[in-house]
Amino acid sequence: MSTGFVAGEQQWRARMGTLRQVVRQELVARQLAAHLPDNPPRRVLDVGCGQGTQILRLARRGHDTTGLDSSDTLLADLEAALALEPGDVRQRVRTVLGDAEHLTELFPRESFDVVLCHGVLMYFTEPGPLLDAIGVVVRPGGLVSLLVRNGDALALRPGLQRDWPTTLRAFDDMSYGNRIGVRARADRRVELTAALAQRGLAVHDWFGVRVLTDTLPFDTPVPDDDRELEALLACEERAGTTEPHRSSQQRRPDHRHRVHPAAQAEPG
Repeated sequence: MSTGFVAGEQQWRARMGTLRQVVRQELVARQLAAHLPDNPPRRVLDVGCGQGTQILRLARRGHDTTGLDSSDTLLADLEAALALEPGDVRQRVRTVLGDAEHLTELFPRESFDVVLCHGVLMYFTEPGPLLDAIGVVVRPGGLVSLLVRNGDALALRPGLQRDWPTTLRAFDDMSYGNRIGVRARADRRVELTAALAQRGLAVHDWFGVRVLTDTLPFDTPVPDDDRELEALLACEERAGTTEPHRSSQQRRPDHRHRVHPAAQAEPG
């Protein structure tokens, strides 16, 4: 996408195998699975698919997937990973090089059952037009999955780092500098829910992502012991669905920084 993310793309690619990224991708996959059964197969669009972690998983489950991204480098990463998949999985993945701003020019109206838009809205100063476009390409009764920075807990990370000027600003200013060196924007859950409702998208559920691990150093490695990783993921999954952990603003390192709402398009 022609957004601020371009400046941080190489940092993003370099950190894909770190614990924070593995936790993010695994939790989102589990949360999607709770809302998206394998049968019948669905038509899935991932807006800003990047390296394609989620659409590859969905294609393995039998869904027909399309990945849209403006980065030919990230799409090349996706194609390289796809080449290692069985033939039936490869047939269920299509990649499109293009900008999210042109969504309705690239895809017909109501052409997808599911639209994913993970870690994208934060790079749009005004996300309304993109939400409009998502509402156009998803079919009535379809599912929209968003992953956004949580504006209600934006002060938590700088507060834990004792960066008091940034912490104070974060209570009122939804713009921030993220860990890949890019200016971005957070969303408050109530405001995002209202914006989706204006577009006929009703939020059916929402989850915290990286409740327990978001403040870890960005280069923290994945544990060598698979049992330790699974225990960590089980705790993260529980925290992301349990109050007060997923929404509290208490000054503790176990409150989510990202919110993952699952919205359904109202039938026409």
